[in-house]
Amino acid sequence: MIRPRRSHLFMPGSNPRALEKARTVAADGIILDLEDAVAPDSKGTARDAIAETLGKGGFGKREMLVRINALDSPWWIDDVAMAAKAKPDGILVPKVSSIEDLNAVADRLSDLNADMSIKVWAMIETSRAILHVEELAACSRDAEVRLAGFVWGPNDIARETRIRMTPGRASMLGMITQCVLAARLYGLDILDGPYSNFNDNEGFIAEAEQGRDIGFDGKTLIHPAQIDASNKVFTPPADEVAQARRIIAAFEQPENASRGAIQMDGKMVERLHAEMAKRTIAIADAIAAMG
Repeated sequence: MIRPRRSHLFMPGSNPRALEKARTVAADGIILDLEDAVAPDSKGTARDAIAETLGKGGFGKREMLVRINALDSPWWIDDVAMAAKAKPDGILVPKVSSIEDLNAVADRLSDLNADMSIKVWAMIETSRAILHVEELAACSRDAEVRLAGFVWGPNDIARETRIRMTPGRASMLGMITQCVLAARLYGLDILDGPYSNFNDNEGFIAEAEQGRDIGFDGKTLIHPAQIDASNKVFTPPADEVAQARRIIAAFEQPENASRGAIQMDGKMVERLHAEMAKRTIAIADAIAAMG
């Protein structure tokens, strides 16, 4: 099933107002955060608040993820136990670096008899994760691992590697492309990381457009002010959707049934373009269905 993932907004689990606001924002997804946005002495309170929030529901068609604490912390086991009961759409695991990390989460979910509808998302934000990203993506072949996608985490990568985060992200493009390729090889979705300066709308749009062109499915956000721009950038333009429908209609004509390529508007259009058009239409229809 294709679902829009144009905008996934981080909301701190320790902020009751933010948790309430999550029901009304126009983001495709909400990431209820137990990690970076929550102080150590507030972890338990935030965990309980997220469980209560998910229990109340009211999020419509938004995808609900819970970012747990890192696997080297004392909190993650209780975080997963809460999520197993609360049943979000998925668990976002920070600082995943190895197959063993993914297996540890999978084993915990299995021990809790967690519903298989709860998927696992891995944050790619360590050197080891990037160097072994194809191996991590390959874990998705095991249904018990539940791996549904990656989230690019630039801030921790910059901290660990001392690679500078500069406008245009030239220093990180090679790593980003490697992660996108691994995700696509195994049919996973992948979300771009956050843009920290939420007052810089022009810079945000530039980075979001770059992320779209690189192949990300959407962007993670740190402020509601970024939602509309992210949704617009990752929504297929109306003329692109119309052209996609024309391509599909043309290949469905009886005279084109056996052809690998046809002419449209003075250009050659191949069946691979028809497959791309089908996805464009599917994502456009899914966005429309979100309301």
